[in-house]
Amino acid sequence: MPHTKCRCCDSLLHQTFVDLGVSPLANSFITTEQLNKMEPFYPLHAYVCDRCFLVQLGEFESPDQLFNHYLYFSSYSSSWLLHAEQFTEMAVERFQLNDDSQVIEIASNDGYLLQYFQQRNIRTLGIEPAKNVAKIAAAKGIPTRTDFFGESLAKQLVREGYQGDLIVANNVLAHVPQLHDFIAGLKALLQPDGVITIEFPHLLHLIKDKQFDTIYHEHFSYFSLHTVQSLLARHDLKVVDVEQLNTHGGSLRLFVRHHEHRKPIHINVAKVIQQEQASGLDDLTTYVQFAGRVKQMKVDILTFLVEAATMHKKIVGYGAPAKGNTLLNYCGIGPHFLPYTVDKNPYKQHLYLPGSRIPIKEPDEIRRTKPDYVVILAWNLKKEIMDECSFIRDWGGKFVVFVPEVEVI
Repeated sequence: MPHTKCRCCDSLLHQTFVDLGVSPLANSFITTEQLNKMEPFYPLHAYVCDRCFLVQLGEFESPDQLFNHYLYFSSYSSSWLLHAEQFTEMAVERFQLNDDSQVIEIASNDGYLLQYFQQRNIRTLGIEPAKNVAKIAAAKGIPTRTDFFGESLAKQLVREGYQGDLIVANNVLAHVPQLHDFIAGLKALLQPDGVITIEFPHLLHLIKDKQFDTIYHEHFSYFSLHTVQSLLARHDLKVVDVEQLNTHGGSLRLFVRHHEHRKPIHINVAKVIQQEQASGLDDLTTYVQFAGRVKQMKVDILTFLVEAATMHKKIVGYGAPAKGNTLLNYCGIGPHFLPYTVDKNPYKQHLYLPGSRIPIKEPDEIRRTKPDYVVILAWNLKKEIMDECSFIRDWGGKFVVFVPEVEVI
């Protein structure tokens, strides 16, 4: 991405964070009819801004192309539904929400979260650009606007009488190429006394736990609290509190208000900034060293697979997440090592993973074929998957995770 400007501070980008070669779009699953057709691959080269430390990819495909028909449905993860329900309980109590309140979620997916606010008779509005996903939310009775969010849509919604007492933006910020347009939209749509909650995987954990597989084309940016604070400040918004979450390998939940709001800033904000500084997130050297650690992971992963294959062990995958496709394509892993993977999402079953062309089957296939190892590609759901597939112990099967280290469980 030479001579390209940082999407946060406009500085020229020239420092590599990690170069993962070329890879297909991580959610561009392959049908049987497409198996003999060419598949587009794009550079997966992440840069870091040496001024604001935003880690970012170039924009090779527009959001319209990436999210027009989306196969990620939040409701197929029981742990994620629990996370949504617990968030709802917290928000209703903390912000005293009632039937006069308006909750707006950006990238509301299939209504996995807003359904819990509706059960409490709180007015909701979802904004979801993927038509197939929005259709499922609408079928649940959740008002959903099928569009990409930005300043123009926000101002249109205000003209229609919408303003958020609570605006929720969970795991969407990374998917936004035009960050300033998105944040300006949040600003415009927020009630004077309202609050925005923003959740995103924390860059600190991406680096510390070598979560390179969370880098893929649908994620344009990777954030620290420091960087997001700077971004919000340019739009007269401020972080008043922050929580550290276990989701997605370690995330942050920010509580954001208008700059002029009198809410004091919680000490949690300073604590997380101190943690980032202690981990070297304000030192370019930390970012430069990341690529070498990822190369060693590739060696370790392939060593395990080769040794297991030499011993005639049967290895399969669990999950068809975007992160898994980054890992498989970077390491050159195909059906010769993983003859199949499984996924609970019926919309992914009977398709093939992009690039690697590994077939996706129903979870019952594991019980039928009795593999020696089940590689958990969706490692962020490790506990959920291990609980659901504990039956592999009956024939001596073991679980394997590759991130942050090769571990046999």
